Amino acid sequence: MPLLELVNLDVGFDTPEGEVHAVNELNFSIEAGEALAIVGESGAGKTQSMMAVMGLLADNGHVSGQALFNGNDLLSMGAGELNQHRGSQIAMIFQDPMTSLNPYLSIEKQMIEVVMHHQGLDRAEAHAKAVEMLRAVRIPDPERRIGQYPHEFSGGMRQRAMVAMGLLCEPDLLIADEPTTALDVTVQAQIGHLMSELRQTSNTAIILITHDLGVVAGLCDRVLVMYAGEVVEWGSVEQIYYQPLHPYTRGLLESVPRLDQPDDAVLHAIPGNPPNLLALPDGCKFRDRCPKAHDACREEPPIRQGGEGHSYRCFLERTDE
Repeated sequence: MPLLELVNLDVGFDTPEGEVHAVNELNFSIEAGEALAIVGESGAGKTQSMMAVMGLLADNGHVSGQALFNGNDLLSMGAGELNQHRGSQIAMIFQDPMTSLNPYLSIEKQMIEVVMHHQGLDRAEAHAKAVEMLRAVRIPDPERRIGQYPHEFSGGMRQRAMVAMGLLCEPDLLIADEPTTALDVTVQAQIGHLMSELRQTSNTAIILITHDLGVVAGLCDRVLVMYAGEVVEWGSVEQIYYQPLHPYTRGLLESVPRLDQPDDAVLHAIPGNPPNLLALPDGCKFRDRCPKAHDACREEPPIRQGGEGHSYRCFLERTDE
């Protein structure tokens, strides 16, 4: 049985202009100890799909489908039952630490309450564990810093504090939403190393939401590529990086600077903008930006196989590359 399995997950938001279709029929599963990356442009539905799993959608949001965690549907749980899983079994590192951290509580208060509640530690034990985790994410002078408030931390330090909180209870599933945003490359590497260690020591599964394809290559086993609320390609890291089959995936990879390119090489840019989620076009959602679009793309594209465990949603055959 997978640790987490999403079945036909749909997420929408009611707005004065109409319904925003944020996520459409998302299906995937992740095993214990596995690392899965979800990549795509802003607005692709990456974060909202995971917010739905955590029961943290905005008041105007609604969700359908199933999110089976160890066989139990998280979407059918009430707040009390869901809280038994959040924090201890499922943890999430949020993208914006300034709005995720409570400005009225010290870092210590926000860290140790979770450990005391879920792991039954006393205050001294929880304090010691929290200090050690702050040290692990390279917070300087953690014994003193733990007593400070979020506004006393720099943006990068707040991000590291959020990572420390996510790792503190050694959850079964860690959802990391852009965990290395605002961090320099040295600290990014340290955070990646910490998450790799967590996989090895605690068999923690990781869902990594990111724009940073370099982080994906170093940490993850599989990749989902999302566009306009749906998955357009999925496969192993090697398949996605070395044999991308969907034009959108190729565009993402070609837009990343590479050391093996000449200094004066021009970066590829995907033309246009993602479609309006209030009125998604029929057929392929990427067709207006795709260099290989043709008349058939006005119909819903089929799901094609690119190899074992590698699929993509497109009319192009592999030989049409």
